[in-house]
Amino acid sequence: MAWDEWEQLKNQAAHKQSARMQLNQLPADGGDGGGSTPQGDLTVDQKDLAAIGDRAFKLWEDLGRYGRDAWSSSQTAASDLKTQGFTLGGAVDRVQSRWEEQLTSLLDACAHISNHMDFTKKAHQGDEYYIGGQISSISTLDKGFDGGKGH
Repeated sequence: MAWDEWEQLKNQAAHKQSARMQLNQLPADGGDGGGSTPQGDLTVDQKDLAAIGDRAFKLWEDLGRYGRDAWSSSQTAASDLKTQGFTLGGAVDRVQSRWEEQLTSLLDACAHISNHMDFTKKAHQGDEYYIGGQISSISTLDKGFDGGKGH
């Protein structure tokens, strides 16, 4: 592609008004963006948190089981190749070492996600209990005021 053609395409793209991106704000007309999702507070569903945590834990289990099997097989192969005098054994050994580092990193990340979802779920349950208590206290207080209206 010639440089002039590239510049022309860039200018055309810059002049198009139909495809604009908006981040973290409502459209200029004040609408809700055309979607049916209400704007407002972030909601957390306990079922969703549990599902994310469960999937992360399952991934951690499977990676631990099958990833370690691959690691063990490559370690054996590297050792056998070195014993037989193949220089490829050293390369396989290096790959196996990197595999172990990456697998450990991924296992740690999965465990972190799973643990964090468990913590978040418990924290939000505590928040729900506290908020529910506060709201019921307000309701009780409101009833007391409603009873005194006719006096």
